[in-house]
Amino acid sequence: MSLQNWLRNGWLTEHETSPQEIADLFAVVDRDLADAQVAGLSPDTRLRLAYNAALQAATAALAASGYRVARRERHHYLTIESLADTIGADSDLITRFDKFRKKRNIGDYERVGMVSDQEADEMFDLACALRRSVEKWIAVNHPEVLER
Repeated sequence: MSLQNWLRNGWLTEHETSPQEIADLFAVVDRDLADAQVAGLSPDTRLRLAYNAALQAATAALAASGYRVARRERHHYLTIESLADTIGADSDLITRFDKFRKKRNIGDYERVGMVSDQEADEMFDLACALRRSVEKWIAVNHPEVLER
């Protein structure tokens, strides 16, 4: 389903972004990636920080495309799923990212200690790769929203 269909369904609203908004989103990504590397953090916290970094990168791609998620419920899910239509992310990346969304929800709302070091590392790697992909995609497809 295309982003235009999502707009018609009320899942998205049109949004006019700016270079400042995109720069601010990337600043959050970079902060959270740096914080996720602080020694001594629990795997749950490292995963949460890396997950948020990836989510903000996906939000930047959606904003650069002229949209934002309209609803609070399913906000993260829709942002993740939108990567297929924004940067052309493959289903494997989206499936892995969504798996971490579910894992993060358990750690945030239900139970601590559910995240392994390996999972935190995998989420960190996914977030770093996604940040690079989104920035490259914006530079090619929407260079007007990047600060010069």
